[in-house]
Amino acid sequence: MFETLYSSPLAIDRHRSGALSQERVRYLKHCADHGAVIHTQFQRAELLLWLAERIQPVDHAGVDLARLQALIQADPVPSQRYAVQATKHGRCWLKFLGWWHQSSEPVAFAADLAQFVAWMRDERGLATSTVIQWKAAATTFLRWFGSKERDLTTLHPNDIDAYFLTYGKGRWSRVSISYTTAMLRTFLRHLASRGRCSPTLADAIFGPRMYALEKVPPALSWEDVRRVIAAINSDSDGDIRDRAILLLMAVYGLRRGEVATLRLDQIHWNARELNITRLKRSKPQTFPLVESVAQALACYIDTVRPVAPYPEIFLRLHAPHVPMIAPSFYWLVSDRLRAVGLQGAKLGPHALRHACASRMLSQGLTLKEIGDHLGHSSSRSTMTYTKVNLTALREVGDFDLGEL
Repeated sequence: MFETLYSSPLAIDRHRSGALSQERVRYLKHCADHGAVIHTQFQRAELLLWLAERIQPVDHAGVDLARLQALIQADPVPSQRYAVQATKHGRCWLKFLGWWHQSSEPVAFAADLAQFVAWMRDERGLATSTVIQWKAAATTFLRWFGSKERDLTTLHPNDIDAYFLTYGKGRWSRVSISYTTAMLRTFLRHLASRGRCSPTLADAIFGPRMYALEKVPPALSWEDVRRVIAAINSDSDGDIRDRAILLLMAVYGLRRGEVATLRLDQIHWNARELNITRLKRSKPQTFPLVESVAQALACYIDTVRPVAPYPEIFLRLHAPHVPMIAPSFYWLVSDRLRAVGLQGAKLGPHALRHACASRMLSQGLTLKEIGDHLGHSSSRSTMTYTKVNLTALREVGDFDLGEL
């Protein structure tokens, strides 16, 4: 297993001779069989070796969260972020081995959390992924506040400050702090509507200043997109599959999750249509099946796609032939973009989505038309992709007011 991750004999020997090598190999193979990408596998292998050297024989009988954190903090940790990742991967590994003891301690303020989740799902109609993420963030905050043995009615702005200064310090970047701040405002407003906390508490929370273009993905020109796709021109299985994936993302502006869940029955060859289920809106959308995309999909399905009992289009090329998971599409696209010399911090599927929006804007389509194509419910979301369109801005700058 280690030979697939490392080329250095010293690194391979270090992992083989390390503590609990068989247990680590079994888990790494399990992750690989379920579609783990090489980047995550490399990170996982390093963290598990570091953790295995600290596990004692008595821990084989069972480890809970408190014991795991004690093992991680027993020696100097490279960073707080390293400790968080070690906790995450270590817990999954111990569960796989059957060595994990789930704490029976109830979630703090479980009734308030359940009502918040029901409100997000049933009244707000938020996407399932958003509900899961906000539930996890709210659970973390409630667990932290619950340790103080106080009721939510006593919650004070100083407590919110203490949460960011103690629990969040070293864990969160500015973007994460901004995200957590937004979640807490919504959560506290919901609590206040039920009389569980002060109605002025949410407005007392201020996050870091986020600039308008701070989270805009790097802009790729359409020539860059053509160059990337043109570079995938061999008859290898990987090139044929990746060409179809990149064309779907560039032409239709699909998110990685939408490509991962795309099924065979969503391609209507006779009608030359493609049905997409937008993840955030949970609504179907029909597109014309562009000829270049149709040819790429047909080539992949007819000659490369493994025979397997799964409806998803894109499967792993190597056994077991299970559907590809959404995170693997990020690294697939990132590797393809960097292979032609493109540089950037966020070169992934969203860069192709941005290129799709920018190209449509340059062709004169309205924000409403672009938003409909990308599956946006609000034009404000579409404007994110158009703020850095210099061509459109120059056209505005060249406008002659003399004729008015």
